[in-house]
Amino acid sequence: MNTIQYTTYCVEETLALGRSLGRFMKTYESPICIALDGTLGAGKTHFSQGIAKGFGVTEEVTSPTFALMNTYEVDGSNLYHFDLYRMDLVEELETIGFYEYTEETKSVVEWASKFEEELPDTTVWITIDVNADGSRQFTVRTDILSEETLQRIGENL
Repeated sequence: MNTIQYTTYCVEETLALGRSLGRFMKTYESPICIALDGTLGAGKTHFSQGIAKGFGVTEEVTSPTFALMNTYEVDGSNLYHFDLYRMDLVEELETIGFYEYTEETKSVVEWASKFEEELPDTTVWITIDVNADGSRQFTVRTDILSEETLQRIGENL
């Protein structure tokens, strides 16, 4: 498994890191699921907003806490954004089409660790930790992207 860490020191840097990943996702030829985990307020939504902007989304990007999923269409390609915070049962995933969207498309899943076993093999796991100085530590773990690719994504920090 390839692992890399990035540190951001402000919201703008978190958004920039997300934009870089979103640009990569837009051009990536295969399905990819970005699984985000971290405490409340760690920056999952800001990071997701950056991903969506990098993907090319021009509309406002909000966390789908109550809607459970938002769909963003850009140039004939879709980005699916899930928030699993309010979900408790695996059966609920089926009712929102979770498996089809995460296994066959490009998606971002906030609070992914609630259903870790339900995510596809194409998942890139990102844990966001808040450091004592307020900076954010992003730990990325993946079997599908090379270490070189991960380094390119974080080059702009």
